Amino acid sequence: MTPIWTAVILGSLLCYAIKLAGHSVPHRFLDQPLVMSVSDYLPIALLSALVAVQTFAVGMHLVVDARLAGLLAAIVALALRAPFLVVVLVAAGTAAAFRALGWAA
Repeated sequence: MTPIWTAVILGSLLCYAIKLAGHSVPHRFLDQPLVMSVSDYLPIALLSALVAVQTFAVGMHLVVDARLAGLLAAIVALALRAPFLVVVLVAAGTAAAFRALGWAA
């Protein structure tokens, strides 16, 4: 077995063990206001960071290209309360149109 597959298998087992350990945390700990607040906002913060990195980064450089237009179109679609699939299609279509117009990275 190659070292990469060994790392993948060990990483998967570690992730499973952490998830399994999370089920044994007492409810009195999970019901604390600080824990509840962090568990509410942490996924939002992580997803926002992922969107920012995927939108504005190419390697180690910051860029503004068609992905920004797609993100802005998605924000408008969300503000108009469009269904998720419509938001994704609007964002992808807008980014594709801007790339076709020469705004690609």
